[in-house]
Amino acid sequence: MRLVMDVRDKNIFIGLSGGVDSAVAAALLKEAGARVTGVFIKGWYPPGMPCTWAAERRDAMRVAARLQLPFATLDASEEYKKGVIDYLLAEYRAGRTPNPDVMCNREVKFGAFYRYAMAHGADFIATGHYSRTPRPPSAALLRGIDTAKDQSYFLWAVPKEVLAKTLFPLGEYHKNEVRALAKRFDLPVAEKPDSQGICFLGSISVKDFLRKEFGDNPAVLYTLGERVRGGYVIGKDIEAGTIEIGPVQKAPQTLRLRDVNCLAHWSGPVVAQYRYHGPRVSGRISDIRCPTFDVGHRMSYIFKSNEPLPEPSAPGQSLVWYRGDECIGGGIIV
Repeated sequence: MRLVMDVRDKNIFIGLSGGVDSAVAAALLKEAGARVTGVFIKGWYPPGMPCTWAAERRDAMRVAARLQLPFATLDASEEYKKGVIDYLLAEYRAGRTPNPDVMCNREVKFGAFYRYAMAHGADFIATGHYSRTPRPPSAALLRGIDTAKDQSYFLWAVPKEVLAKTLFPLGEYHKNEVRALAKRFDLPVAEKPDSQGICFLGSISVKDFLRKEFGDNPAVLYTLGERVRGGYVIGKDIEAGTIEIGPVQKAPQTLRLRDVNCLAHWSGPVVAQYRYHGPRVSGRISDIRCPTFDVGHRMSYIFKSNEPLPEPSAPGQSLVWYRGDECIGGGIIV
């Protein structure tokens, strides 16, 4: 047992997705003496495309039954459609490359679900993310110890007050240990493969979803810096529906940011990451005033790296910065 706090008799609502990670997280909390309620979060699903939510909910219910947990379903389709899908489409329409999982976490898992749990008497919420928080009420966010699975990159936009009420039971575990625990707990999803695709869309790929909305416009389907046909995308024209392919361009050492969320106060150098499992580069952030995260915020923030960026960065992607293992902030690349 590697939980960071004593959870005995704590009322904890956990998001049960129907996958192995959230199932093991729930089992660990139950074993530690918490009063656990499993909640399946129903999102918004594209009409006319394959939909797996009913099967995922059934698996979540089977997990709850195996662990003898109260079970509920939260319909967060409105929050998901507005905060994730509409945002995603608007960004691609503008020629940018958004990260929908970041907004899914902020608006749904740590937004609608958090509000639902608190309104129903929860002391804490929990998820199956591979990340860590120190003993609550600390609002710090740390990388998971499994570097191959660490998901702190996707959590930079979660408000500090929500992190202070969040538990990540898997943060101290490696994935192979989680699989072994699933078998020890005899969970019905122990052998279930990990899900792929963006948050809540299951097996639907981003490009399939975009094709349904925009057709085969390559300027929407391809990202700046993406390798294609022996070269890289170095320019896009959304209205003309064309992309420019050429040799990889040298990435700028200075990136302008918007919608910054500050999780800790700091000064001095940071290590930044601008793609999930992407390069880590050292540098400094300037003009940080730690505002409340606001999608409409347009204050100017700058990251200046100490060295040329090893890969191109695309507008709309997240830049997340760390001090050691601590995630201390993030923003969206302009």
